[in-house]
Amino acid sequence: MHRFNVFMAVMALFLMPVHAQRSEQLLRDGWRFIRGEQPGAEQPSFDDSKWERVSVPHDWAIKGPFGSEYDLQNVAVTQNGEKEASLKTGRTGGLPYIGVGWYRTQFKVESSRVNVEGSKSASRTTLIFDGAMSEARVYVNGQEAIFWPYGYNSFYVDVTDLIHKDGTPNTLAVRLENRAESSRWYCGAGIYRNVHVVTTSDIHVDVWGTQVTTKQLSDAASVTLKATIANAEGKTLRLKTVILGPDGRPVSEKENVQTVAHGLPLQQNLFVPNPKLWSPETPYLYKAVTRVFSDDTLLDTYSTVFGIRSIDVVPDRGFFLNGQRRKFQGVCNHHDLGPLGAAINRAALRRQLTLLKEMGCDAIRTSHNMPAPELVELCDSMGFMMMVEPFDEWDRAKCKNGYHRFFKEWAEKDMLNMVHHYRNNASVVMWSIGNEVPTQCSPDGYKVARFLQDICHREDPTRPVTCGMDQVDCAMNNGFAAQLDIPGFNYRANRYEEAYARLPKNVVLGSETSSTVSSRGVYKLPARLRAGALYPDHQCSGYDLEYCWWSNTPDVDFANADDYEWEMGQFVWTGFDYLGEPSPYDTNAWPSHSSVFGIIDLASIPKDRYYLYRSIWNRREHTLHVLPHWTWPGHEGQVVPVFVYTDAPAAELFVNGKSQGIQYKYSREEALAAKAAGDSLWLQRRYRLMWTNVKYEPGEIKVVAHYPGQTNESSVTVKTAGRPHHLELIPDRTRLAADGEDLCYVTVRVVDRDGNLIPDAADLVSFKVKGAGRFRAAANGDASNLDLFHLPQHHAFAGQLTAIVQSSNRPGTITLEASAKGLKKATLVISGE
Repeated sequence: MHRFNVFMAVMALFLMPVHAQRSEQLLRDGWRFIRGEQPGAEQPSFDDSKWERVSVPHDWAIKGPFGSEYDLQNVAVTQNGEKEASLKTGRTGGLPYIGVGWYRTQFKVESSRVNVEGSKSASRTTLIFDGAMSEARVYVNGQEAIFWPYGYNSFYVDVTDLIHKDGTPNTLAVRLENRAESSRWYCGAGIYRNVHVVTTSDIHVDVWGTQVTTKQLSDAASVTLKATIANAEGKTLRLKTVILGPDGRPVSEKENVQTVAHGLPLQQNLFVPNPKLWSPETPYLYKAVTRVFSDDTLLDTYSTVFGIRSIDVVPDRGFFLNGQRRKFQGVCNHHDLGPLGAAINRAALRRQLTLLKEMGCDAIRTSHNMPAPELVELCDSMGFMMMVEPFDEWDRAKCKNGYHRFFKEWAEKDMLNMVHHYRNNASVVMWSIGNEVPTQCSPDGYKVARFLQDICHREDPTRPVTCGMDQVDCAMNNGFAAQLDIPGFNYRANRYEEAYARLPKNVVLGSETSSTVSSRGVYKLPARLRAGALYPDHQCSGYDLEYCWWSNTPDVDFANADDYEWEMGQFVWTGFDYLGEPSPYDTNAWPSHSSVFGIIDLASIPKDRYYLYRSIWNRREHTLHVLPHWTWPGHEGQVVPVFVYTDAPAAELFVNGKSQGIQYKYSREEALAAKAAGDSLWLQRRYRLMWTNVKYEPGEIKVVAHYPGQTNESSVTVKTAGRPHHLELIPDRTRLAADGEDLCYVTVRVVDRDGNLIPDAADLVSFKVKGAGRFRAAANGDASNLDLFHLPQHHAFAGQLTAIVQSSNRPGTITLEASAKGLKKATLVISGE
């Protein structure tokens, strides 16, 4: 096809009459909210003038206050091996998410569209909720439109018959309820994702109604597009699809006439010459723009973004993307955004993914729930593979009021929404059907797994299916693990070889790994491997040698990936700290209320462990990171081990100019020899450089990396800090979009006169924001800190904290001022454009 003709076809698309196109409203502003039951609140005449004004997305619980009494659970966590109940403090974050909440707003819709004869007729109006926590009852003009219990899933409902036909405002009311003991972590509360009003002609492409599949040929890609057309049974329609390339230019077109029959989708086959393949390194995206006509009347226009790539799982060899074998360098993430709570924000997600990308991460597991569409879109465009996962429990309970109450009636509905929503996204490379479900060990558990896997295969035959299994004996003995496309093991790294030998797929995926625990900037002496270590300050050591009894240090999973071809890589628990689940301080351990599993803390500040992963995973740039800090008053002459995380094979350490010797990374054989000799850190020596007998003296430590063939010195120096002197502000960016949603993450550091971090600083820092923006939140990464996130003051932890500034809807300058008693204040200027 001539490129000019395709270009003209695309231009014609945009010259079609506006009234013939679908329209979408985002219901963001103008909402009213109140906690507690409100009889009659669904009625249009209800007086909500005294309710709180809010914008959606909204998390009603994130402003606190924190309290140990919220969702206090006296339970035995069976998946952690507990036999007797104990008091779990902070398990769901210590925030007031339980109870009923009501939201109300109004919306208008156009009263007509175009029907198949070209005359005006009633349009169709659909509400789409990206997520509402939870047990949502949606009312339009006083009538219940839909009930959807699962708070993590997206759902939609046609409300055409409930809205006013004369264009007057419609009243939308939503009742939500979160029950006690319904979650194992902080789930958030409220309409925490976006709400859309979509208006179309009577005949239109259904919600998530296209499916695009691709097949690579030698010099082209075959693209098959299926479109489900609503309200068109027996109608003869003309479909015209234009595919736009990554540069926005048309690359292919297909037009044909088809008749809708038996509810089957219409299908078109197109070819894309010399396609640019999607991968984490080259996240090229295409867009199929499909127009639906009756004769010459345009009824609907629907766009589908997709990527061209191939995925394969090969026995004994593992995972292949575009014909190239690769191992997942992934992380698991919960859905909360730290101090922002569960309320979705694209800029916050982009900040998280940017940090992970720099670390060398290439994959995300959405644990343990359906993701926000913004996350999937960002993974598409930024280059992350995804394991999309729906459930933490099936028909057998983990939590008293968990999803098991709804599984039998709702599981297939929830699976269908998830698969239809995300089956066109290039980033999604596999489905997970669950996480550590107790059903693994039930006699008929394999049947439930088969039921869910079959849904995935039926609705999307292009992707493999996995499940995060932790009950290895049950799963391998009862057929549960054998039927999965990919057997996913949560921890149990010592069972990988057995699983490889016994299971028919001859591959193993680390679906959840490590669960090392650490607190940023905190170092416990002596530095030694410890499981379940507890300290009076409720912190964990930053030497990255501590873990839970059921987990391990990162080195175990690095070794599995290096030593076994059939091992498919890993998804580390977790990329970021999250609210709730404060192991190992989870039993009678208030005020601990957030996790310490993260590679990056709750304030989005990387821990030392970040650089360990970066040294292995980021092959584009060198890594050289030294720990701990070098300010240890009272420890003069005592041993303070020094660890270095680097991609260099060797390095030399100096203390005040005196060499402490050269350390090098061990080979597998050298490590095994060290193990035989009784070295407890034998495995760590494959991936870390460690000087374990360094005696502390004030001054400085310097590490010089030894790269083969490199003549220029690569070094890093850490100095003993002096007295606290001033605050330092380091923004992640200095230009924001003036859209009322964009965010700037500002790292605040307490430093001495020379800019050295004060490693034990806990000063209360106050913030002022002037101009075209506002203060949004602050956090310091301390899992036991009870400062409220939304107030413009927060204590530093280990010398640092984060302030988040949000843009307004008007361009202009934003000024952030940070001050603390006894310290020189700091000012930062940001541009809103």
